[in-house]
Amino acid sequence: RLKTPEIFGYKTQGCRKALCIAGYILSCGLLRLVFYWKPAWDVWANCIPCGLHEADVTLLRTTDEFQIYSRKKVTWISVSALNKFRPDYPIIADENSLINKAIMKPDLKVRCIQVQKIRYVWNNPEKQFQKVGSLEDSHTCSDIHTKFGSGLTREEQDTRRLICGPNAIDVQVLPIWKLLIKEVLNPFYVFQLFSVCLWFAEDYKEYATAIIVMSLLSIALTVYELRMQSLKLHRLVKSHNSVKVTVCRKKEGFQELASCQLVPGDVLALTGDKALMPCDAILIGGGCIVNESVLTGESIPVTKTQLPQADDGRPWRTRCAEDYRRHVLFCGTEVVQTRADGSGPARAVVLRTGFNTAKGDLVRSILYPKPMNFKLYRDALRFLMCLIAFATIGMIYAVCVFALNGEEAGEVVKKALDVITIAVPPALPAALATGIIYTQGRLKKKGIFCISPQRINVCGQLNLICFDKTGTLTEDGLDLWGVIAAEGNSFQKVHRFTSGRSLLWGPVCRAMVSCHSLLVLDGKIQGDPLDLKMFEATNWVKLCFIVVLILGKVPVEGIAVLHQFPFSSALQRMSVIAQEIGGEQQVFMKGAPETVAEFCRPETVPSSFARELQFYAAGGFRVIGLAYKILQAGKEAAGLTREEAESDLTFLGLLIMENRLKAETKPVLEELSAARIRSVMVTGDNIQTAVTVAKNAAMVSQTSQVILVEANELSGSPTASITWKLMEETKPKDYRDLVSASWPASRHEPGVGWSTYHFAMSGKSYQVIAQRFRHLLPKFLINGTIFARMSPAQKSNLVEEFQKLDYIVGMCGDGANDCGALKMAHAGISLSPQEASVASPFTSQTPSIECVPELIRQGRAALVTSFCMFKYMALYSTIQYLGILLLYWQLNSFGNYQFLFQDLAITTLIGATMSLNGAYPKLVPYRPPSQLISPPLLLSVVLNSLFSLCMQVFGFVMVQRQPWYAQHNIHSACGSGNESHVENSTSVAPTGFNGTENAALREGVDNGYRSYENTTVWLLSTMNCLLVALVFSKGKPFRQPVYTNYIFVLLLAVQLGVCIFFVFADNANLYSQMDLVCTPIFWRISMMLMLLVTFAISFVVEEAIIENRALWTLLKRCFRYQSKSLYKRLQRMLEQDSAWPPLNETVFSETRVIPMGESRAAYSNPVFESDATQGDAQDKAAAGPCFKDV
Repeated sequence: RLKTPEIFGYKTQGCRKALCIAGYILSCGLLRLVFYWKPAWDVWANCIPCGLHEADVTLLRTTDEFQIYSRKKVTWISVSALNKFRPDYPIIADENSLINKAIMKPDLKVRCIQVQKIRYVWNNPEKQFQKVGSLEDSHTCSDIHTKFGSGLTREEQDTRRLICGPNAIDVQVLPIWKLLIKEVLNPFYVFQLFSVCLWFAEDYKEYATAIIVMSLLSIALTVYELRMQSLKLHRLVKSHNSVKVTVCRKKEGFQELASCQLVPGDVLALTGDKALMPCDAILIGGGCIVNESVLTGESIPVTKTQLPQADDGRPWRTRCAEDYRRHVLFCGTEVVQTRADGSGPARAVVLRTGFNTAKGDLVRSILYPKPMNFKLYRDALRFLMCLIAFATIGMIYAVCVFALNGEEAGEVVKKALDVITIAVPPALPAALATGIIYTQGRLKKKGIFCISPQRINVCGQLNLICFDKTGTLTEDGLDLWGVIAAEGNSFQKVHRFTSGRSLLWGPVCRAMVSCHSLLVLDGKIQGDPLDLKMFEATNWVKLCFIVVLILGKVPVEGIAVLHQFPFSSALQRMSVIAQEIGGEQQVFMKGAPETVAEFCRPETVPSSFARELQFYAAGGFRVIGLAYKILQAGKEAAGLTREEAESDLTFLGLLIMENRLKAETKPVLEELSAARIRSVMVTGDNIQTAVTVAKNAAMVSQTSQVILVEANELSGSPTASITWKLMEETKPKDYRDLVSASWPASRHEPGVGWSTYHFAMSGKSYQVIAQRFRHLLPKFLINGTIFARMSPAQKSNLVEEFQKLDYIVGMCGDGANDCGALKMAHAGISLSPQEASVASPFTSQTPSIECVPELIRQGRAALVTSFCMFKYMALYSTIQYLGILLLYWQLNSFGNYQFLFQDLAITTLIGATMSLNGAYPKLVPYRPPSQLISPPLLLSVVLNSLFSLCMQVFGFVMVQRQPWYAQHNIHSACGSGNESHVENSTSVAPTGFNGTENAALREGVDNGYRSYENTTVWLLSTMNCLLVALVFSKGKPFRQPVYTNYIFVLLLAVQLGVCIFFVFADNANLYSQMDLVCTPIFWRISMMLMLLVTFAISFVVEEAIIENRALWTLLKRCFRYQSKSLYKRLQRMLEQDSAWPPLNETVFSETRVIPMGESRAAYSNPVFESDATQGDAQDKAAAGPCFKDV
């Protein structure tokens, strides 16, 4: 069950609110801004705690690791104006309806809150907020037919509409001014505004203007992107809100109205025209054919059947079990064909409306994505806090120095605040964003589109990739290889379709002709590719519900399909009732061979069934079972239940389909294996086929053992069993001949692996283990490689379980049945451009898994670039910070143009070009670091800061000891020849900054900054910034070498040339403008030597210590450091456990059952599973998660 957030009730208190308003005024709005960033503080300051029943404000806190607070105001809905209700009668006909429980009498009001587009109303008897907008799950099949089959009254519709809200998936396009304000109130831009105001106060106009321009461009770009995304999403759902529908009203008949007026319980009339479903609805009459590609990614028509009327007291979803989705029409899907029944047109009861629907849930997953827990982003905040603490020390130092020297209070405050803007670089977020933008552009050139740029860095840490099989690892289409008919108690010879011989007419051929879900739409046969290949092999043609032969001779004119029991991945079968024209009625079944055999009379199933099935599955073939029976005369097809039709069948044989590996699959998986990235197969196919594909694709080496894990719930017992056994390795003699044409021989040698065995299990076994053997599940996942017959919900749950073991999980699928897992993974990569993958962070234009290693390469490069930028920006700030504090000792500082050159001409340009390095083409068998607070990175920053401090202090002290140095004469070093441009200014009075700024632009007049210490410290710190950029610009093994970044190298060369020119130019006008003074040639050369020595030491330390992987590995061993990741700890434990795995043993469970997904953390919204016909997340949401008082 999905976790709901904790909810706390609060009541607004007048005196508290008055004090807060006073605080807003006295702080000039700063307190209000803090409350905007921290809504919980706002509630705690303005309100007092109380029970939910009397609260006017609620505070919600997520129960995941993020603990995010959100403030929700309790609102009231009045229903008294609708009609005059009798107080002793229920307002809604259904007495058990939540709406009746929510309406307070006699006031006729409803309390509610809105959470992420979903409305929750206060259930008075149960004292909790519950979701409205859907029918209650407690209704039985009979209830739905009897209570809602004839429609709702007008009064009940109005009441439901008022309380549940309109049936609209409304994504508002926010006005540009709102987006602008929201972006400007970002803490980063608020800090920039503070910095800019301070710089203008200090007459530092040039850089302040440059920052304003860059910030405006950044804000404009962000607002534009947000606006475009909002418009795109608005257009996506716009059509949903403007559909005309026909509704049945009790005692009034059918009426037409806008879809936004639908309410749960309404009865829709579905005509024969194509139409988009505006809501989720349960089909109660007739039949429908629906295109669900919007939700599943597969343009395969799906047949929907009406809900049975049988009443056994169980809720309708429980009664229909996993197959209940075949009765549900999902919002956003297209009804392409309808079939009326005897009582009129096809009819459906509205189940869910608005954002409660399948499409609404998909849209909510985009509007409110799952927060990402990544160490880099967590550490970034800690890193900034450290810089702020560092700046605080500098502020205290500045206040002490200037206050003790008698400076004015205003100047002291400005200089103290200036330290913050120096120690905490305002350009840091922009520099980090630049690297992500470049990587996003490189991915786009490779045909990989990204809608969640912050996940690019996460891709650099991926160490486990889950792959779908069909359409992802193997070719999407299937080729019909052959059919093996069963006769008596044995199989006949294989009929190969490539032989050119037609299949003889008989039960097998009749099953292939009729047992499918193909449809004729717009004159073209459409449907499942497997069904299409099977039908085309018979040389028959389909005409609506009748199929006829176009070539050859058979003793029948055609076959009519009377009734269809559609395919379900949960049931793993489909059946039809068909009748030869002029002949008898027959039932045909097609599905997974093991499932089909269970419905056949034992004497009709060949004794070699299991051996034959394993033989072909081991060859990598897709095997389909066929069965049939002749119906007794007089039985009506429409009156048969599925259980009656699918009983006492005769086994017909096996249909063999060939599914080839994609050419790029094996090389990609070998590359991932060599890079120590686990590959896991998650498929809905047969387990033996999956194992064979895994071996041929090099996911499992040919020398590794595959252990089959089988878990079953014992019938008639509350316990379950689990068995481990080796997959049978013996193959028939002609195995090599059979598969030689299909699978190339694998030459894959055992690469880097975690063990010599791999677990394989089915979805059924996985579910039993997750529920009954929870303590063993992590052990299975450590070596679990093949998961077959997995439903969409199980795929999503598997990804989540891997994440709990501290794996960074990627999921690659073709968009069909994979949406839930794609959204759950750290990095979901969709190979399908369908709308189903709209919430997947990455979409590959080319349906090839080659995008996976490319994404990892680019992610690693982006991650390393982020670390490089963090280190560089930290060092740049530290270097400037240390230089300023040194000069503050003499009440001096850098001049405005000196700051401008460092900030704009050096750092801004380096920040824009350092990230241009491309990704290194080879994936190395280790990942880049994932956190900023790590010993190598911290040591690098600390050591380089010390090197810079030593160099600047050395230069600061040594220049004062030079024989030509004079504190109050800036021309003493170069003689009278250099004094002609400055008259009446032979002395410097560094007694403060008062009145000096306005004189800065007057040539020939000293502005108070010029001194030997200033010149020495500024030149050393400026060139040190350049050299640090070169040292920190990492190349191999994750990025291309620095010399391939031509723009960056050229820029560094030009910048270094300009700095050297400043050192040796001796140009009076230039020096005056840049606040430099002339020094002897010997001292200039000495400064260059200081820089050269510092650069050499920094480079050697960075390469020999910081980047020395072998050294850090040795240190870890010496200090016995071991990874804290849960999967690493489990691996070490299992290596020591000689009894694991217990082969050929059976273990029984305790009686306790743990519901699947009970620990799923998902406050933001329920994860919508990959296809609405198979996923169950939105149905869990429909169960009505509630908020109880905490």
